[in-house]
Amino acid sequence: MGLEKGIFKRTELLLGNDLMSKIARTKVIIFGVGGVGSWCAESLTRSGIAQLTIVDSDRICVTNINRQLMATTRTVGQVKVDALKTRLLEINPKAEINALQQIYSAETSGSFHLDEYDYIIDAIDSLENKAELIRTATKTKAVFFSSMGAALKMDPTKIKVAEFWKVIGCPLARALRNKLKKGERPSKKFLCVFSEELLENKGANSSCGTEQCLCPKTKNGPGDPDLINHEWCSKKARINGTMAHSTAMFGFTIAGLVMDDLYQKAELS
Repeated sequence: MGLEKGIFKRTELLLGNDLMSKIARTKVIIFGVGGVGSWCAESLTRSGIAQLTIVDSDRICVTNINRQLMATTRTVGQVKVDALKTRLLEINPKAEINALQQIYSAETSGSFHLDEYDYIIDAIDSLENKAELIRTATKTKAVFFSSMGAALKMDPTKIKVAEFWKVIGCPLARALRNKLKKGERPSKKFLCVFSEELLENKGANSSCGTEQCLCPKTKNGPGDPDLINHEWCSKKARINGTMAHSTAMFGFTIAGLVMDDLYQKAELS
């Protein structure tokens, strides 16, 4: 058995050849490949998803290393989607990974052609852009899943899945609902991963900043406009503590929702 033929042998034992073929043809797009999105992309690729688009405007910062899949001391300063693409192609060299270093917003929404996808995954941090994606994605035929706030979490047993309007105890979900109620509401229901747990930061809250972070040293220095345009820490009003196991479980749970949806549809047919 060749190396590439054996990659998904254990998955095929569980799901069967027909479903594996369908999984390989399924088109997925992930918005945001940080602590949640990067692990979601990893799990989907290991499960046989071979047509994956990953979207993120950011570069890897030293503070990403504690929780983001592709962030290591060797990749600091690299474009996140490019570093993640390299990782995913090491898992499945035949996968079609479309890496887009872009920001999803109302202005850029049309460029992503969301109607072409079977699954749309939201792992965006920005409240404004997250709300815009929810409005747009729920108008498509695609199945849409969204991650609520994964920071300030420790207890893995408190991570849950619920329909968006039934998510409880999550400040991000509450803020999103308030925002969506004031304007255009989602066109259909969708599932979210969330946790009611909300801990407090016990350490000093500070930004890595472009001057102190290792990122600027990797290209043309702190004044490099390409670097500064994609540096977010110094722009955030508040930075919350995060743990690898919590953000990864959020990402793995969303990947699991995708795979279970494919499995259940195959069973029904």
